[in-house]
Amino acid sequence: MSGFFANNRVAEVLINPAAVRTFSLKDWDMLIPQARQSLLLTRIYRLLLDHDLFDALPGSVKGHFISAQTYAQKQAIALQWELRCIGQALSPLSRPVILLKGAAYVLAANHAAKGRLFSDIDILVAKDELTAAESALKKHGWVGTHQNDYDQRYYRQWMHELPPMIHLKRQSTLDVHHNILPNTCRTCPDAEKLFANSVKIDGTGFWMLAPEDKVLHSATHLFHESEFKHGLRDISDIDLLLREFSGLENFWTQLLNRSLELNQQMPLFYALRYTEKILATPLPEAAGAIMARLTPGPIKTKVMDFLFLRALQPRHPSCEDRWSGLARWFLFLRSHGLKMPLKLLLPHLVKKSYQRLKSGQAF
Repeated sequence: MSGFFANNRVAEVLINPAAVRTFSLKDWDMLIPQARQSLLLTRIYRLLLDHDLFDALPGSVKGHFISAQTYAQKQAIALQWELRCIGQALSPLSRPVILLKGAAYVLAANHAAKGRLFSDIDILVAKDELTAAESALKKHGWVGTHQNDYDQRYYRQWMHELPPMIHLKRQSTLDVHHNILPNTCRTCPDAEKLFANSVKIDGTGFWMLAPEDKVLHSATHLFHESEFKHGLRDISDIDLLLREFSGLENFWTQLLNRSLELNQQMPLFYALRYTEKILATPLPEAAGAIMARLTPGPIKTKVMDFLFLRALQPRHPSCEDRWSGLARWFLFLRSHGLKMPLKLLLPHLVKKSYQRLKSGQAF
């Protein structure tokens, strides 16, 4: 690595945990805030424990990891209780309730669950049960947000989810999806195909996406994102999922076929490219063949490298150059352009800008 990439201590340790043996205090002064900002402090702690490296760390460093682990343990307990409450609330539904992202990783004991922190819980319900799901959750203490008429119409008519719901007592946040991309996105998949391929989580009332769909959803979420504050965490999730599932029979063939079936070829290409570039994910020949088939061409690839290799660094001064802010801004615009056609996007941006000005919020 060269330039600002050389300062990404988080990626360095995720690739080679033994690197900490030669870390100076200056290196730790970079890694700790980088990892905290990326929500990866607990994941690195678990990694160091697994490699019998934690005990040799300086005492002043250990405290940061132990504190992060304590927080993660409390969050894990809260997650189990939240899932129990959600399961009870949605038990009247006749179709599967699918856990997405972090909650699914935890209940399935995926490698990506190690040290995984949460800001909310994401679930996927069938669109024809969306109203019933919302009503059931409200009866159990969840309330909707974004109550003004415009935001309600924005979510319910155009988006792939309800407005975020918050529990009145516990203040936990729940995102209820009926698809993985907005209705207005030209690559929005048929959600029924996700349900048809879903897998029951043993010992629970929940379901999860199939392995290849887990990877595709994680990739789709990240590479349609408008903000990348925790982008490195998301790339690390994909890296761990790929490492875990790579040995499954026909995984790579199924992954390619599903990306075509769900119209998510480009997110898959970017996921494979940037996990390999940033975290040295070991990709077999089958993955190389997928990338060769899906490549958008040399010019677009160079442009996206310029943008994503900056946006997916830790949000820390040591990992930025003069182009980092511009890269994130372009990806912000790209995200909105992917999610909505211009005839909807421009009026939407004008409306949201007016709302911000009216409320006195900064842009």
